[in-house]
Amino acid sequence: VQLQASGGGSVQAGGSLGLSCVTSGTFARSAWFRQGPGKEREFLAYIRWRGDSTYHADSVKGRFTISRDSDKNTVYLQMNSLKPEDTAVYYCAADGTYRVSNSYSRLAATYKYWGQGTQVTVSS
Repeated sequence: VQLQASGGGSVQAGGSLGLSCVTSGTFARSAWFRQGPGKEREFLAYIRWRGDSTYHADSVKGRFTISRDSDKNTVYLQMNSLKPEDTAVYYCAADGTYRVSNSYSRLAATYKYWGQGTQVTVSS
């Protein structure tokens, strides 16, 4: 199983970036997390592979959108209205556990598979 994240880069505040995560297997859910300098890993959003329902953290709701292309086995994170505090390494994650709650899916420890991370830098 492999998760390959890409799409990070540098952008000015107010700009947009789109991240992609290509997965080599089939999962129940995929998520995006980030970890800023000196901070703990933070949940951003997750998507269920059955039905593509999504859940976003309040901190990014309305600015970030998770989606999935089942034909390409790819999960996306569209990020708009970026702020300097969004600067972090962004990670995609996936797991095969079905029938879990949103609160459970917010926890990094519930994901078995992780991508390598992609850096996002937002300048003011």
